Amino acid sequence: MTSAFLDVDPAAFAAIAGMAIVTYATRVAGLALAGRLALRGRAEAAFEAIPPAVLTAVIAPAILLAGWPEAVAGALTALAAIRLPLIACVAVGVGAVVALRAIAGA
Repeated sequence: MTSAFLDVDPAAFAAIAGMAIVTYATRVAGLALAGRLALRGRAEAAFEAIPPAVLTAVIAPAILLAGWPEAVAGALTALAAIRLPLIACVAVGVGAVVALRAIAGA
């Protein structure tokens, strides 16, 4: 009886391991270098805009392609984010999706 672990192609395993190492190295390097940067003005503003930009790029397609309840819930959550703290925005988003899916019968 052979294990599924033993049936792994060595080239595929090496490729996956190499990608994991490179990914980890770039993340560690980014954290190490980010603390040493002395940013001012526009560079600091651009650096601080990276997390919301990445989050928007990941979430927006999923929201817009899922259906109208998710799109409306995303818009309501974006509006809530203008005034409310993060945990309240999460509650608004989850509540809106649940309510709108119930209305839509999805």
